[in-house]
Amino acid sequence: MLSKARHWVAAGLTLLSLTSVAQQPKDIINPAPTAKDWADIAKLPDWSGVWNPFISDQDKQAKTNQPPWKPQAAELIKFQLAEEKSGRPPPLFVNCLPEAMPAWMLITHNAMEILFTPGRVTMLGESDGNRLRRIYTDGRPHPEDPDPTFHGHSIGHWEGDTLVVDTIGIMPQAWLAISEAAGVPNNGDMKITERIRLAEKDVLHDEIEITAPNILTAPWKTTRVFFRQRARKFDIVEGVCLEGYNAPGKDKYGNDIFVPVQHDVGGNRLPPK
Repeated sequence: MLSKARHWVAAGLTLLSLTSVAQQPKDIINPAPTAKDWADIAKLPDWSGVWNPFISDQDKQAKTNQPPWKPQAAELIKFQLAEEKSGRPPPLFVNCLPEAMPAWMLITHNAMEILFTPGRVTMLGESDGNRLRRIYTDGRPHPEDPDPTFHGHSIGHWEGDTLVVDTIGIMPQAWLAISEAAGVPNNGDMKITERIRLAEKDVLHDEIEITAPNILTAPWKTTRVFFRQRARKFDIVEGVCLEGYNAPGKDKYGNDIFVPVQHDVGGNRLPPK
């Protein structure tokens, strides 16, 4: 009797073990990096340091290389540029929302840092606390039904010294902007392809092709240029959205807190009483 019991227990454990193996995923999504993974990173081009955008070229391209807008989008852009020229720039980037893609790479005035780790390239941007891009280089595909985000889902691969990046899944509300005051929501189904490479030792080129069928008549190509700074004083700094709308203060218990700064209806600070 005892022998039969042991037989059934052993059979049950074998079945449980087989079931457990069958339920395990075939591919580990985030395997632990190996020494070879880190050694392979050392073979990649050097993108370390802090990168500042070529702002005057951004401004020039806003006039000389506009996207092929559909009529309704072109009308809005014309109005926005006229308002900007008249000193009334439309408030595109407000309410603590990220610049998002592709506006970050197109019109940002802030520095960024690029980090290489196994299976991923990470871009950290200065200014608001949401400026973060993850470009997966571990061979994974895009999700079949990605949840839209401000920066979308990016996958990349290396072609020699060029990082080729494909981005989808961007929120329809994200701007396709040509300046900080002129842009149109992409309205969905936008796709971005980038070819990022060192044009010179301290010059990074991002060759961008944007397909946005709801606002453009054809894909639009442009190149954005970034310059490297290596001095420590150029390290990117923390930026917190709307921090300037608060001032250091104390609560009734003596705790350090932030106290909202009063503003008028136009957004100007009111002097303290």
